[in-house]
Amino acid sequence: MSIGFIGLGIMGSAMAANLLKAGFKLTVWNRSEDKCRPLAAAGADLARSPRAVAEASEIVFAMMATPEAAAAVRDGDSGILAGLRPGAGYVDMSTVDAETSQESARLVHQRGALFLEAPVAGSRKPAEDATLTIMAAGDRDLYDLSLPAMEKMGKKIFYLGNTGNAARMKLANNLVMGGMLTALSEGVALAAGSDLDIAQFLEVLDSGALSNPMFRLKGEMIARNGEFPTAFPLKHMQKDLRLALRLAEAVGQPLFATAIVNELFKKALAQGLGDADFAAVSRVIR
Repeated sequence: MSIGFIGLGIMGSAMAANLLKAGFKLTVWNRSEDKCRPLAAAGADLARSPRAVAEASEIVFAMMATPEAAAAVRDGDSGILAGLRPGAGYVDMSTVDAETSQESARLVHQRGALFLEAPVAGSRKPAEDATLTIMAAGDRDLYDLSLPAMEKMGKKIFYLGNTGNAARMKLANNLVMGGMLTALSEGVALAAGSDLDIAQFLEVLDSGALSNPMFRLKGEMIARNGEFPTAFPLKHMQKDLRLALRLAEAVGQPLFATAIVNELFKKALAQGLGDADFAAVSRVIR
């Protein structure tokens, strides 16, 4: 099966590399061509545009940072849609709002092609290890066709029905993640301010009901309050919180805690921490 992959950032580069390792014929494109070179050296073909990727592929995967970026590679004379053949598939793994996914589905169907939204839960390491959680919704035929490829990128794959459901599920997931990270940051700050041993505090958390992989992964980083190597950029978490709040307003669901968490992430952005890992929000708290 010929696969295309568009968007080779922190996540996309690792996901595309796993497809190549699995033996798929892979064509790639990225706005910054230098990010394509390691994949080209490993055997991937380089395309000159998203359109060229679509023309060369039975299924095109895209992994973009924002709804605007997803639309930019989708639309126009050099976009995915322009090169999408009838019967081909377009799987958008970007974290976007439901409306963006639904518009993509409408435009793809006009081309006689199939569409699937498939955002992921996980960051750099799960992407490298092919242990992402993938939330898919849209055309079931494309889900079935693309499943062998998605299984090389994720360990748990859900089919959620109609287009838009996966986008909503991902936003609900990420608002919980942002809230948990903020609570951890406040706990570390309180422990430090109370002259407690922070290592012992983290051990107490890990020994009971609050034990979880994210606290183990981020706790020491927050405790050190030093560098925050980027696994999931803070600016992307703030984008997801903003989209979750917009969804909540549309459905009439108050999100009291998430609104406050979003303000903390906005303050971190204003302090120039957008490209750091989202754990850097702790600097606003401590």
